[in-house]
Amino acid sequence: MTDGLTFAKYPLMIIVITNQKGGVGKTTTAINLSAACAAAGKRVLLIDLDPQSNSSLSFVDPNQVDGSAFELFTEGSRPFKEFVYPTEMLNLQIVPAKINLAKLEAKLVGDFDAIYRLRDRINEVKDDYDLIFIDTPPTLGLITVNALVAANYFLVPIQSSYFAMEGTDDLLETVEKVRSRPNPELSLLGVLVTLVDHRTTLSRDVESYIRNTFGEKAFKTVIRRSVRLEEAPAYRKTIFSYAPNSSGASEYQELSKEVLNRV
Repeated sequence: MTDGLTFAKYPLMIIVITNQKGGVGKTTTAINLSAACAAAGKRVLLIDLDPQSNSSLSFVDPNQVDGSAFELFTEGSRPFKEFVYPTEMLNLQIVPAKINLAKLEAKLVGDFDAIYRLRDRINEVKDDYDLIFIDTPPTLGLITVNALVAANYFLVPIQSSYFAMEGTDDLLETVEKVRSRPNPELSLLGVLVTLVDHRTTLSRDVESYIRNTFGEKAFKTVIRRSVRLEEAPAYRKTIFSYAPNSSGASEYQELSKEVLNRV
């Protein structure tokens, strides 16, 4: 096991996009925020750690994947770069996931270095990227903990709905456990309000509540409900290649500016 990343020594920033509640726009954010930062000239790697592999499907053909996130964790003798695939976007690469990732936690349980696996692997490519985004499953298991241990920051998408804050306390408790020993450098980058519909009183009230709760940690940018954002993954495209003039493209571009300013 290595000593891990010493963040002050290199420009690499690692951002985990996480929320144990599903359906909040987590993967949509991982895909489009990564693409927006790549378009801004940053060298970006997206690591898909969700066994549903929805982030991966927007960029690569699963039939062409020979070595995915599962093997990244379990085949330590293979170089990290063997698991990295190009995308149609300049500056954006991806470590894709496949369904076999669902078996990972059972395989890692009991290993003394289990929570450090991802951190140690990323150390191999720390000079190759400016930003690494990690898409996580909607759970707080060993995969998500690996991502948090490896990261500088975590970003939390929260849906503008009645049950918006459900599970957030559990996530923050997990983060505090990670910060207490394996990764004291981990910080909240921001909270992103997603699936906003300003036509409804409920949506406006929930957004106000989230902003009152998180203060300056809530991003100014919000992601509104968008048919185009929902359609883009079906065509295996980011919002920028599918509907570059849409509200969703504009919002994720604005979000990328906020993120880059904060890091």
